[in-house]
Amino acid sequence: MPDTWTISVNGHSYGPYTIAQMRGFVAEGRLAAQSLVARAGIEQFAPAAQDEELAPLFRTPAPSRPAFFTAEGGQHTFGHSDVEEVRERSHYLIVADMKSRSITGLEEEIFKLGQAQPILPQAWLVASELPINVVRNTLVNRLGKLDTIFVVDATHDKAAWFNFGPEADTRIRRLWQKQEPSDQRQAG
Repeated sequence: MPDTWTISVNGHSYGPYTIAQMRGFVAEGRLAAQSLVARAGIEQFAPAAQDEELAPLFRTPAPSRPAFFTAEGGQHTFGHSDVEEVRERSHYLIVADMKSRSITGLEEEIFKLGQAQPILPQAWLVASELPINVVRNTLVNRLGKLDTIFVVDATHDKAAWFNFGPEADTRIRRLWQKQEPSDQRQAG
């Protein structure tokens, strides 16, 4: 069996993944140099850049596509460009789970996006003319390595998120794109 790796995200382990899958995660921005990984048979996780086989993956130019995920309802446009047309005002639902940083910095950024109203301790409604990827990327700068964020553009049936882990990313994207449950099964 070729070398495989397990990825640790928010205390959960995902994998095992082959080198081809790990390359794909790096290209998609889902695996960073500081992401915690462990080779098959090793229980201790270490930053991916410290693994001799994975380290070269981080010395190449950064991926040209966004390092985050977006899904549009009813479409299969995963990973489309951040470049979006001039847009009308969108209504966003922003939900965060702050575990490693204070909510104050995130909330300050949310109120800079446009009209905002807190609706729960870590959830806000926002009206903004910014595209969803700009909203998400702006807020990600206020997150720590254990924090997660989920942004819904209710006006355009889009969602964007960060830091949920590779398998959750796939499940969220498939659910948002309204794929049938049979499409969600993966060969084991």
